[in-house]
Amino acid sequence: MIIGILTIDLHIPESRSLKNKRKVIKSILDSMQNRLNISCAEVSRHDQWQRATLGIACVNTDQAHANATLSRAIDMVDQADEAEIINTHMEFV
Repeated sequence: MIIGILTIDLHIPESRSLKNKRKVIKSILDSMQNRLNISCAEVSRHDQWQRATLGIACVNTDQAHANATLSRAIDMVDQADEAEIINTHMEFV
Protein backbone atom coordinates (compact mmCIF):
# COMPACT_ATOMS: atom_id res chain seq x y z
CA MET A 1 0.00 0.00 0.00
CA ILE A 2 1.32 3.44 -0.99
CA ILE A 3 0.14 6.63 0.69
CA GLY A 4 0.81 9.82 -1.24
CA ILE A 5 0.92 13.05 0.77
CA LEU A 6 0.91 16.48 -0.83
CA THR A 7 0.99 19.93 0.76
CA ILE A 8 0.30 23.04 -1.27
CA ASP A 9 0.94 26.56 0.02
CA LEU A 10 -1.37 29.10 -1.58
CA HIS A 11 -1.61 32.86 -1.92
CA ILE A 12 -5.11 34.24 -2.46
CA PRO A 13 -4.42 37.82 -3.56
CA GLU A 14 -8.02 39.01 -3.96
CA SER A 15 -9.19 37.79 -0.55
CA ARG A 16 -10.24 40.60 1.76
CA SER A 17 -11.81 38.50 4.53
CA LEU A 18 -11.77 35.03 6.04
CA LYS A 19 -15.24 34.47 4.57
CA ASN A 20 -13.94 35.13 1.07
CA LYS A 21 -10.92 32.91 1.70
CA ARG A 22 -13.15 30.03 2.89
CA LYS A 23 -15.25 30.36 -0.27
CA VAL A 24 -12.18 30.04 -2.52
CA ILE A 25 -10.69 27.14 -0.52
CA LYS A 26 -14.02 25.28 -0.37
CA SER A 27 -14.42 25.54 -4.13
CA ILE A 28 -10.93 24.15 -4.75
CA LEU A 29 -11.28 21.32 -2.21
CA ASP A 30 -14.74 20.27 -3.41
CA SER A 31 -13.67 20.06 -7.05
CA MET A 32 -10.58 17.99 -6.17
CA GLN A 33 -12.54 15.60 -3.97
CA ASN A 34 -15.22 15.10 -6.61
CA ARG A 35 -12.91 14.63 -9.59
CA LEU A 36 -9.94 12.81 -8.07
CA ASN A 37 -11.44 10.82 -5.15
CA ILE A 38 -8.80 12.07 -2.70
CA SER A 39 -8.85 13.38 0.85
CA CYS A 40 -8.03 17.05 1.24
CA ALA A 41 -8.38 19.86 3.76
CA GLU A 42 -6.99 23.22 4.76
CA VAL A 43 -4.34 22.26 7.31
CA SER A 44 -2.78 25.55 8.44
CA ARG A 45 -2.83 29.36 8.14
CA HIS A 46 -6.51 29.36 9.16
CA ASP A 47 -6.47 32.96 10.39
CA GLN A 48 -4.60 34.56 7.49
CA TRP A 49 -6.81 36.12 4.84
CA GLN A 50 -4.57 35.66 1.83
CA ARG A 51 -2.64 32.49 2.67
CA ALA A 52 -3.62 28.83 3.00
CA THR A 53 -1.94 25.45 3.20
CA LEU A 54 -3.80 22.47 1.77
CA GLY A 55 -3.11 18.89 2.79
CA ILE A 56 -3.97 16.18 0.24
CA ALA A 57 -3.68 12.42 0.59
CA CYS A 58 -4.36 9.42 -1.62
CA VAL A 59 -3.95 5.69 -1.11
CA ASN A 60 -3.03 3.31 -3.91
CA THR A 61 -1.18 0.10 -4.63
CA ASP A 62 1.09 1.77 -7.22
CA GLN A 63 3.34 4.75 -6.53
CA ALA A 64 3.22 5.89 -10.16
CA HIS A 65 -0.58 6.09 -10.03
CA ALA A 66 -0.50 7.94 -6.69
CA ASN A 67 2.06 10.36 -8.14
CA ALA A 68 -0.14 10.95 -11.20
CA THR A 69 -3.18 11.60 -9.01
CA LEU A 70 -1.35 14.11 -6.83
CA SER A 71 0.12 15.79 -9.92
CA ARG A 72 -3.42 16.21 -11.28
CA ALA A 73 -4.37 17.81 -7.95
CA ILE A 74 -1.54 20.33 -8.37
CA ASP A 75 -2.75 21.07 -11.91
CA MET A 76 -6.32 21.63 -10.69
CA VAL A 77 -5.19 24.09 -8.01
CA ASP A 78 -2.91 25.81 -10.53
CA GLN A 79 -5.89 26.34 -12.85
CA ALA A 80 -7.92 28.07 -10.13
CA ASP A 81 -8.05 31.76 -10.98
CA GLU A 82 -8.45 32.91 -7.37
CA ALA A 83 -5.33 31.27 -5.91
CA GLU A 84 -1.63 31.12 -6.75
CA ILE A 85 0.62 28.22 -5.77
CA ILE A 86 3.62 29.32 -3.72
CA ASN A 87 5.10 25.93 -2.89
CA THR A 88 4.34 22.21 -3.10
CA HIS A 89 5.78 19.22 -1.29
CA MET A 90 5.01 15.59 -2.20
CA GLU A 91 6.07 12.44 -0.38
CA PHE A 92 5.16 8.77 -0.32
CA VAL A 93 4.91 6.40 2.61
